[in-house]
Amino acid sequence: MTSTAEQIRACLIHLSPSILEIQDDSAQHLGHPGAREGGGHYRVKIVAEAFRHRSRLEAHRMVHTALSSLMSKEIHALQLDVQSP
Repeated sequence: MTSTAEQIRACLIHLSPSILEIQDDSAQHLGHPGAREGGGHYRVKIVAEAFRHRSRLEAHRMVHTALSSLMSKEIHALQLDVQSP
């Protein structure tokens, strides 16, 4: 079984990130309603050429689209830091 962090990495690899850091903050949110239902809290820093000339909102949408299959259960909260190189 792969961890949610590994699944996040797999979903974002198509953006060819030069930096991809995934931090699982779920332990800090034990007892939170989303955590009780199995959804974790994650922080993702991603630097990718794909974000160049895009607004921060567009870059966030690209990441959310890539992670849409995980957002329903595996991810409850997601904090993003998106940048172009």
